[in-house]
Amino acid sequence: MSLVKLNIKGISYSQTQNGAYALILNEEDGDRKLPIVIGAFEAQSIAIALEKEIRPPRPLTHDLFKNFADRFDITVKQVIIHKLVDGVFYSSLICERDKIEEIIDARTSDAIALALRFQAPIFTYKNILDKAGIYLKVNPEKEDKEIEDDVLLDALVTEEIETESPSDSFANKSIEELNIMLEEAVANEDYEKAAHIRDEISKR
Repeated sequence: MSLVKLNIKGISYSQTQNGAYALILNEEDGDRKLPIVIGAFEAQSIAIALEKEIRPPRPLTHDLFKNFADRFDITVKQVIIHKLVDGVFYSSLICERDKIEEIIDARTSDAIALALRFQAPIFTYKNILDKAGIYLKVNPEKEDKEIEDDVLLDALVTEEIETESPSDSFANKSIEELNIMLEEAVANEDYEKAAHIRDEISKR
């Protein structure tokens, strides 16, 4: 199976649930987006890693892992999102020490937070992107999305938000209704909602 390199596009705040975020990954040589729902702590950790000028007064959990790995000459070479089961993404850290590679299982949000700190590339398999990727048409009227991302990153760095579990509001919808709702969510750039709908379709 061929690997597809992903870049971090941004983090979208949930418009429907407090404390829920969608991490948006973009395929490097394409237009598909891979939204992954993550918690507030992981979103904040990723946002801090993206904002290189911001340093927390004490090491966050992912910073501690990085410091620990550096002390013992362990390097994270790459992150691979290798499996999607019932809407849950599974990832692996490809680590190296003394030229020996080890594969470590990790939550995708943690793996990406570490990938940023180690400047490691992020990959997924083509079949996962085919299954869970969302194709977005470019809207020329919305040029400066980076400004919105910067505002969001600043909010993530300065705010503490309690995480709520996703609701099961889509369980009673038909596949046809879910597909219509998915198209509407994508059109409205509500990536967190789109990710939940896509996961519900995937489960079925």
